[in-house]
Amino acid sequence: MKCPFCGHLDSRVIESRTTEEMTAVRRRRECPNCRRRFTTYERIEEQPLVVVKKDGSREAFSRQKILSGMLKACEKRPIALKVLEQASFSIEKAARDTGKGEVTSTQIGELVMEKLKEIDDVAYVRFASVYREFRDVDSFRHEVERILSEKGQRQE
Repeated sequence: MKCPFCGHLDSRVIESRTTEEMTAVRRRRECPNCRRRFTTYERIEEQPLVVVKKDGSREAFSRQKILSGMLKACEKRPIALKVLEQASFSIEKAARDTGKGEVTSTQIGELVMEKLKEIDDVAYVRFASVYREFRDVDSFRHEVERILSEKGQRQE
């Protein structure tokens, strides 16, 4: 493995372990030339997953993009990054489990909203307000009332 710091073409593995999701092997490496350490991840090469956007264009699925959107929705909320990372893995798995090489951005958005609703109501409403393009306060109020109604039904 090439050292990202000095470009030396060799490194040695110091430690290996699987990630919590059991989807990758994390390896700590050390460059024998500059002695700096870095981390690599070994993952199974999966078929590409393509997202079909509302305008018909296509782009490669990005778990990082999902995580970024969730982080924005959860800004200043008491939610650990680890929880959001696990949710993004779960969303990717659900998208891949369809068995199709393509999923719509609408399907992805619905999966994100489901996960955020489980994690934090405020983050869910923030995400939904952007995703569903709330136009006015009434749309926002309607969504909050729907959440409160669902919560009331679950507690009964």
